[in-house]
Amino acid sequence: MVRVVLVVAASVLLSGCGGAVRVDPPAPRGATATACATLNGRLPKILDGAERVPSEPPSPYVAVWGEAEIALRCGVPRPAAMDPLQQLPEINGVAWFADPVRPALFTAITRDGYVEVTISRRHETTGVLADLAAPIKAAFPA
Repeated sequence: MVRVVLVVAASVLLSGCGGAVRVDPPAPRGATATACATLNGRLPKILDGAERVPSEPPSPYVAVWGEAEIALRCGVPRPAAMDPLQQLPEINGVAWFADPVRPALFTAITRDGYVEVTISRRHETTGVLADLAAPIKAAFPA
């Protein structure tokens, strides 16, 4: 997971180069893979003013907006730093774990899987997470 954050961060630094943004895709299985594929089709084309761009390699489990300003990976493992009994804040009905070590990394916690979102400082975190809540809830019904 650290490698993905570093890859996304490097992509931000190299964003002037254009083209697809490199993000390592997760490999979800079963119901999680199905929900992630559904989520991909429901994600907005524009998120907090940033347009969706291709990722490299192409994956139904990855979405990127802007020049790696916002990156989403669906079907990631449970965050290692998350206490399973921890009370998490909800935004529009979706519980979000904020990584205590990497303040730009948030993970939506659903019954059938985890959706990781990295948000650059250029964007308002609560607004981005709020905009992602409806598609996540639709793809991962309670």
